Amino acid sequence: MTHQDARAYLNYLLTLNLRQEEAFGPLALAFIKDNDLGQLGLLPEEQFNLFMATATAFSAEPKRYTMKLELLQKAQQILPSTRYADHELGRDLEHLVKKTQSDLQRYSEAMKVSRPQSMDRQSLIIETDFPEYFLEIAQKRASTYYQEKYPLTKEAKTAQHFGGTPKKFEPENVAIHKEFPGACAPFMNARTNAFHLLLPFDLKISRSPEEPLEGGIRIFYGKIGYSYPLRYEMGKLCSYHDGQVLDVDLQDPNLVFVSVSAIKDPEFPRLPSKSDPSISPELAYPMALLAHTGSLGPFIQISCNIKVWFDASIISLLIQGAPDLAEYGLQGGAGLMTRSYASDKVESYVQNLSQPWQEGLSFNFLNLHLALNPGIDRALIPSGTPIFSVYPVLNRQCYRYIDRRTMDQNP
Repeated sequence: MTHQDARAYLNYLLTLNLRQEEAFGPLALAFIKDNDLGQLGLLPEEQFNLFMATATAFSAEPKRYTMKLELLQKAQQILPSTRYADHELGRDLEHLVKKTQSDLQRYSEAMKVSRPQSMDRQSLIIETDFPEYFLEIAQKRASTYYQEKYPLTKEAKTAQHFGGTPKKFEPENVAIHKEFPGACAPFMNARTNAFHLLLPFDLKISRSPEEPLEGGIRIFYGKIGYSYPLRYEMGKLCSYHDGQVLDVDLQDPNLVFVSVSAIKDPEFPRLPSKSDPSISPELAYPMALLAHTGSLGPFIQISCNIKVWFDASIISLLIQGAPDLAEYGLQGGAGLMTRSYASDKVESYVQNLSQPWQEGLSFNFLNLHLALNPGIDRALIPSGTPIFSVYPVLNRQCYRYIDRRTMDQNP
């Protein structure tokens, strides 16, 4: 950008400011951040005017004031070099800087979340055959997935700082575009502040048997209130348990076909099958999970053999389909884990409570429950895609809802 171009653009920005255009703030801040205004040949007075105009355009929210403070300080530094240099103006600017600093400090203090000293940090203890993958690698995969899916452009990040001016209908003006999923804190928190379950292989669920994935296929008959595992032999659908031929047409809308691919994640261990050495290591784990896949009505239950231990007297665990699951044509069942779901009279559960660290803790399995959305015939979830999310929540007995009106009456 030449000196002449820079001055022309400056005049354009100041014109937008005079007109109170919404685009002024984002464009001006981008111009300041991306250029050395002195090297562009702008006069100190021009720089001062741009700094002050941009600083006053920020949204009246302290969380936006970090950049505002930086611009005010730049204006304060360059003021002595301008013909505006004046003791009274310098004092007013200094007061504005101190006020902005105070607003930022109060905002930072208000946003600090202090944990009560009496409250112990809760531990969620995970048991799995592949702890390095599900506790570390899978979480990194999920983080990368969401970062790449919901990125914010530099322009969108800049636009977040501004608002409040009268809006016009400008859908093509990208300088003011800031309403993206990645800019919504609750939206992103649901995706970044959770424990995610994902698989190291592709998973396909469909209503027809065509084109299954290479790792094998399972067939289920499932509808509300009833489900049953099937297999296909000699051109007929049979009972998965005893091989009895069943009068079920392959076009029956209640049929669900589940298939898996070989392992796709390069960091997932390739271990040989314990039951069948002829199975390749790339297929051993996917086929093992497929063999233990079940059904609950129209939902397919995929068990990764991940067990979680927690103190049910303080927290419960909400497990539900990942927020973006619908984009793949699927819905996930949601459940709230509050305690162990079997009494300690059952032998297998007694054995699970034999270690000292297990005393007082409940446990449950993190299973995936998936069903095709209405009108969807097939869905493919690629390897490394978050499928289910786990959110720790307070136990119902640890909180209560109170009518706000009663607080003033009973301080």
